[in-house]
Amino acid sequence: MNDDYNILAVFEYSTEAHVTKSKLDSENIQTMLMDEKTIDSDPLVSNAIGGVKLLVHKNDFEKAVKIYNEIRMYQKDKNGNEINCPKCQSNRILIAPIQRKNVFYMLFPFFEKRRHICNDCKTIF
Repeated sequence: MNDDYNILAVFEYSTEAHVTKSKLDSENIQTMLMDEKTIDSDPLVSNAIGGVKLLVHKNDFEKAVKIYNEIRMYQKDKNGNEINCPKCQSNRILIAPIQRKNVFYMLFPFFEKRRHICNDCKTIF
């Protein structure tokens, strides 16, 4: 990876990455995609190689984060209602990364309970 670029986001498929890349490009932010062609040629390897990475030039990174946080999709409950953070009441909620505390959850991650993280205060609940 080029040292002048940082990973802004990771997407399962390149089409998702292109939507965000297009918005950032329209704001004159330098971007590029990594692993896009590999996943396009065989989508089943997306999880194995970590998805399509959206890279942003380090000089534009903070501006890109602000734009990305405004346009990204946030989690909703099973009824389609916004989920609010118990600490700051923000509705900018994402799925929290898997902890993989032990070998069982590493082998069977689907047994781990889904947790959320607030994109504003970083509270995990």
